[in-house]
Amino acid sequence: MAPLDFEIWLNHFEHHARHPRSLQPEPASQLPTDERRRIARSMATFQLGEQSEGRGFLKAAEDFARARDTPAIVRIVELLIREEQRHAALLLAYMQEQHIARARGNWTDRCFRRLRRLAGLEVYLQVLVSAELIGIVYYRALAAATHCPRLQLLCRVLVADEFAHVGFESQLLLSLCSTRTPRMQTLMRLAHLAFFLGTAGIVWLTHRAVLRRAGYGAIGFLRACRAQYAFYLEPVSLPPSRASVQATRRMPAS
Repeated sequence: MAPLDFEIWLNHFEHHARHPRSLQPEPASQLPTDERRRIARSMATFQLGEQSEGRGFLKAAEDFARARDTPAIVRIVELLIREEQRHAALLLAYMQEQHIARARGNWTDRCFRRLRRLAGLEVYLQVLVSAELIGIVYYRALAAATHCPRLQLLCRVLVADEFAHVGFESQLLLSLCSTRTPRMQTLMRLAHLAFFLGTAGIVWLTHRAVLRRAGYGAIGFLRACRAQYAFYLEPVSLPPSRASVQATRRMPAS
């Protein structure tokens, strides 16, 4: 990733730290009992996943910055972590309005956190971008599964932020991968894709009540997740004019 790219991403995250997307306070309308029962555990699990101090991620970014002389990445990661923590706070606030209990622990969340500690920044990014790509599909499904306008707006706010997160993470991952031999690039992409699809399958199994309500069968959900993965993490060779358009789409909006 070029120094200019880091500067663009830093400007994006600094801007949104000063002007975060948020929900306007308004009287809470209670969810119908059947809808609340359907989404409660699922929503609490995703809220837990958004909630992290990010110490390991930040340490990996600091090590990377020293090795590659890219100090901007530390600040970018710090701001990204804060944005994820704000997502957790927004979800928790809505859950409290609806009297939905917090999740105190979940085996999938524990697995993700342990995987992120296995190696350096690249593994952190692979695990994180997998969770966020699947999260984009999930939050869209949650918005479709509810009749509550406030929850629908919350989901749109989360998805808008996640688009920028995966744009940065995928660009950095592709940049790191490009330094390896073609064979190693292929092996790493296949391993990451297998991990990604396995994770998406677990999400389907553990959140299928919400996903089915949104119209997703297992195959449809996996296809939607796979499409997100392909757009961000499977670059194609394009003529210069089209390539520049695709690169622009991956950059954050000012």
